[in-house]
Amino acid sequence: MALKQVILVRSDLALPKGKMAAQVAHASLEAAMKSDKQLVSAWREEGGKKVVLKVDDDKQMLAFKELCARAGLKTALIIDAGHTVLAPGTMTCLGVGPDSEEKIDKVTGKLKMM
Repeated sequence: MALKQVILVRSDLALPKGKMAAQVAHASLEAAMKSDKQLVSAWREEGGKKVVLKVDDDKQMLAFKELCARAGLKTALIIDAGHTVLAPGTMTCLGVGPDSEEKIDKVTGKLKMM
C-alpha cells in the first residue's frame, strides 16, 4: 500500500518561506505523532512521502479538517504562538496522516500544490 502525508497551508497568509517551512515541519511531526505507529513505520520505510498543498483560508482549512475526521484520517492543526510574523492564535497548517494515498486523495486530491 502506497502511503503519504499531506500538509495543508493557508495561502492567504503569504508566509515568508522560512516561516512556512517551520510551520509545515510542525504539522508533519505532530500529525505523524498522532498516527498509528505501524503506519508511520511503514511510511518511513517507503521514504516518508510528503506533499504540501494550499487552501484559501482558515475556513477552508477547518472544512478539510472535518472532512479528514469523517474519513478516519489523523490530523494536526497548527496554531502559531505569535512570536514572529503572525498574531498569536493564527491557524497556519493542517497535517494529515500518514495514511494510504488513496484514502488521503479522496479528501485532498483536488487541492493544488503550494
